[in-house]
Formats: sequence, C-alpha cells, structure tokens
Amino acid sequence: MVFNLKRLRLFSSIAKSPGLASTEGDLWFTLLHYFMKILYLFRFFTLTFASFALVNSSLAQKKKRVDALAIPEVSRDKVICFALYTVHENTLKLTAQLYPLKDGEARTARLEVNTDGQWKQVAEAKVIERGWTAPFRVEKWNDQDSTPYRVRHGEKASYEGTIRKNPVDKREIVVVGFTGNSINAGHGGNIPKDDLVSNIKKLNPDLLFFSGDQVYDHRRHYAAWLKFGRDFGEVIKDYPTVTIPDDHDVGQPNLWGHNGKKSTLPGASDGGYVMPVEYVKEVERAQTSHLPDPYDPALIGRGIGTYFTELNWGRVSFAIIEDRKFKTGPAGMIPKQGPRPDHIRNPEYDPKSVDVPEAILLGQRQLKFLEEWGQDWTNADFKAALSQTIFCGGAHIHGRIGGRLHADLDSNGWPQTGRNKAIGALRKAFAFHYAGDQHLATVFHHGIDEWRDSIYSFCVPSIANLYLRWWKPLEPGKNRELGQHPILGDHLDGFNNKVTAIAVANPTPEKSGDKLTTRAAGFGVVRIDKKSRDVTFVCWPRNVDVSDKNAKPYPGWPFTFNQLDNYSRKAVAYLPALKINEANQVVQVVEEKSDEVTYTIRVNGKVFRPKVFAKGKYTVKVGEGKNRKVIENIQAIPLSVTKTLNVNL
Repeated sequence: MVFNLKRLRLFSSIAKSPGLASTEGDLWFTLLHYFMKILYLFRFFTLTFASFALVNSSLAQKKKRVDALAIPEVSRDKVICFALYTVHENTLKLTAQLYPLKDGEARTARLEVNTDGQWKQVAEAKVIERGWTAPFRVEKWNDQDSTPYRVRHGEKASYEGTIRKNPVDKREIVVVGFTGNSINAGHGGNIPKDDLVSNIKKLNPDLLFFSGDQVYDHRRHYAAWLKFGRDFGEVIKDYPTVTIPDDHDVGQPNLWGHNGKKSTLPGASDGGYVMPVEYVKEVERAQTSHLPDPYDPALIGRGIGTYFTELNWGRVSFAIIEDRKFKTGPAGMIPKQGPRPDHIRNPEYDPKSVDVPEAILLGQRQLKFLEEWGQDWTNADFKAALSQTIFCGGAHIHGRIGGRLHADLDSNGWPQTGRNKAIGALRKAFAFHYAGDQHLATVFHHGIDEWRDSIYSFCVPSIANLYLRWWKPLEPGKNRELGQHPILGDHLDGFNNKVTAIAVANPTPEKSGDKLTTRAAGFGVVRIDKKSRDVTFVCWPRNVDVSDKNAKPYPGWPFTFNQLDNYSRKAVAYLPALKINEANQVVQVVEEKSDEVTYTIRVNGKVFRPKVFAKGKYTVKVGEGKNRKVIENIQAIPLSVTKTLNVNL
C-alpha cells in the first residue's frame, strides 16, 4: 500500500482542530491522528537506521582503505620487502626495505653477491629503525657484468635480485618513467599494477624512473611505501631505479620547500614542510639513499639533507634535480590573485608582478651543480635531467571542466627568472628534461627569448590519476604543422613563458570501465639512440600490451628529435668548422668577452661547426684530460663564409 503523507498530514491537522472534537467522526479522526504519528515514528526510525547504515558503510570503506595500507604480519623469512639500487662510477648503492623487526631480532642486514657460483658477503648495513631501511654501499663495483645479489637478515630472511651490467655498449638506452601513484579507489588506485609490471618486463629498460608521488597517504609514508614495493618490487629488484619524493610523499598537497623552513599555512603556501623533520628525513632516506652521493651534501634548514646528484649509466649522464626543495612559497611574497595564494584566477594580472627577486626556484646550489654537470662529459655521450615536474605552466584546467586557472604557482613556470635560469643551464648541455607531477602527459619545446630556442620536456602521465588536468588554451597555437590541433603550437603559458605544445594526452569523456585511459593514466618511455643522437618520447596508456603490434600510444606520440634540437637558439654567427682527427670528442665553446661557457657537447663524428650567439672572439676546447686542445682568438664569421680548422689530438 502506498500512503500519501501530505494528505495524511492534512487529515491529522483537521483531527486536532477544536471544531471537530465533538462530531461523530471524532473517534475516526483521533485514530487517524495516532496512525499518522505511528507513521512518522516509523519514518523517523527508518531514516535514522539508514543514516546509521550510511555512516557505518562510510566507516567501513575508510577502514577498508586503511586495511589496504595496513602493514601485514609476515613470516620472519619474508621480512625483507624489496630493494632499490643504482651504480654510478663503479659504486653500488642499494637500499633494502624491511618490514618492522621484533624485539630481540638483529638490527643489521647483509649484502651478498654470487660470483662463480659462490655467495660472498660484500657489505653489512645497520637497519635504521625509523622507516626500517638498510642502506648498503659497495665501492670498486665491477659493472661490466650482471651480478646476482641477495640481501639477508637473521638466519631465515633472504631477498634476491640482479645488479645489471652497465649498458655502455648498447646503442639505445631505454628509460621507463612513472608519476602519481594514487591509492584512491575512485580514481583507479585500487587497480592492480600487473599491466605496468608486465610491460616493464617486455620493454626491458636500462633504467626505471619514478618522478614523485609514489606515496599518496599524507601520514603513513612507511606503510604506503611498503605497498609501493609490493606492487613494483618484482621489477625494481632487477633494474637500476631512480625514485625521488614529491609533495604527497612528504605528506602535503603542494610543496615549496623554501630551504627547509616550517610551513604554518593551510596548503603550505607559505613554503616549507608540514610534517616533522624526522618524517621528512625518513621519506628521503627510503626513496633516495640508494642514489649516487649528493653533489652538495650540506644540510638545509632544520637539518634536512639534499640528494641532487648525477647518475651516469650507459654513457648517459642524468642530472637528478630537487625542483621543490629550494623553491619559495608564494603566500606573502606576491599579490594574491585568487581564493588561494597559489592559484591566479585574474586573467588581467601582470605576469611580471609575480616574478619578484625574492622568488627562488632551483637555488644557487643546484644552478652551480647544473653548470658544472653540463661541462663534464666524462664517459658520457648524452645529457638528460630528471626531476619532479617541468619548467612551465603545463595545464589550464584543474580538477574538473570549468576549473580554469590563469596560472598555477605550484608549477615550475614560476618564478619566471628561476625557470629561465634552469632551462638556460640545461640547454648549454643539450639536455632534455624528463619529469611528471602534472597528472597530464605533455611534450613541450621550451623557449626563453624566442619560441623553441631551448630544451624539450616530457611530462609522463600518472599511474592512477587522482586529480585531472587539461591543456586547453583559449587561443589556437601559432606556427602549427598542417593538420595539427589548435591546442598545439606556440603559446604563452600563464606566466608569459614561451612554450610550444608538441603532444598532449588530455582526459576524455567516454566511459572505459577500469581501463583508466579516460583519466589519462599511463607511463612514459624514452629511447636514446647514442649513435644517431636521436631521442624518442613514447606515452602509453594503462592496460595495453606494448608488445602487441596493434597497441597504440596516446595520439601525438611517438615523437622524435635530435640532441642538437635542445639548443635550437638561432645563431648570430658561426665559428670555423672543426675537423678533428678522432671522432666523438668533447667540444666546449667559450665567449672571450664575457669568459662564459656558451655550451659543451660531445660531438657526433669528426666534423662539427659551432654556432654562437654574439659576434666576437671565442676560445674552443677540444678533447678531455691531458689530450685537451685549447684554441684561442677564433673570430666568429657568417655561415656563408667557408672556413675550417683542423684539430689534431
């Protein structure tokens, strides 16, 4: 039976009226009145029960999420969860990640290698209880052969993997890149990573790169890091791996490290770290202690360390940059242009007004590192930079359709002066940039003074996309190729930085079940051809088989460019063509008037004609070490003038 509650409510009010109290229908109306009360009580308890059930369901879901990160009780032979390693200049650094040890159990772990069929201990490490890590270091490592290893703890626990041979003889170096490992079930975070692990094995890369947000729980890094290891440990144990923490890893939604200060504002927009110092140290120890030694180990504010460094692997020199640690927060530093200090929603604002002298991006210590790294080509044919995110405002719409920002101060498009210094240092080494964080896959050709005069960047898509973003400029791009989409081509980002959009994988509206592709999830692959000096960027969606001939990357990929394209600045003049008696030598060009290095590169072949960006005289240095030849007072000339310079080493 269906009751019309509105009509019953009317009858009930009539039953209570004095005019009807003495009528013959008084008893009927009285009964109806009480019946209505019973209905109301029934409805009240039904709604209360439903609300209680809803709360219980919500708590159950929350409990389920917590349980997903709960630290499992493991048998003592399984107490080693996973291990990460790198090898740089014949030094092996390996960090073993353990489950919690019990009272009375040994606080040391052992590293053994298998040579000639025999296991031999090569290092011992103390287990650091906060975070339960065991960092190993082995110098004079023989990187000319692949070597089986095992980490041991106590009498029972053993974890095995392989330290790979340094691929110096390989023509092509392959780096697979990831970012944004969301654990939110509503955004695909609960979908197994089997497709990623399977594809890593099929790609058989030389290096794995996780650019940040490996952990998305802001209070329990250790538990979430163990889950990351359970998801990817099967491949990480056998491949050199770079992991660098970003904002969510250290427990906050955005990060402007501000040289280590304590953040006090919501969203950390004043700069600094929200979590206690020991928490930050634990995160960095877990994720970076296996990286090569830091270039400049001096501590920043409150005793927090640094990890920016170089990794040379397969004759590719990777600069690992901390593009969040020294960056200043916007709150109180620049005029507020929106409801949040870091979101500029005023389309009429002057971009120059936020490029204040106090605003820092990489900081002097890292710029010094990049300058020196760019000039040192020892055992390297190629240069690349690895960091959390790219040097521009690489998205217009945040979170949902309609969430347009004019500029995002969390991006590395700000501060513009710092952005230009970073790109300027990288292009002097003809380095490309490989990064993540933006939740949106892009390829940009960056410009400082003119469009396309600098480096290429590849921002990889998120593993599971928590927060959607779109590249949706209001005006069509200029200088597009025939048939290119209007969102591509030459643009100004929200800070008036010159960027050329080459490829973009925006989220799409159609349904795709658990494929995650409509959320623009996936991963990146970079292929570096050391012989041709070509680089190819490929962007793959989730849940594809890269070995399937019918599998397709996101539209716009693959994209290939040459090493020299990373410094596409137009020449003002040229130096005479260098004819070198030995191939593939390091060439450095120095402007004599300013005594500044114009660029340094290992040339491809025996002939190289240096371009320069000002008239005048230059010094050219060819070769390395004792065989280096220095030629001074070389006059810049027009391209049309044919002149050669023989260089015998």
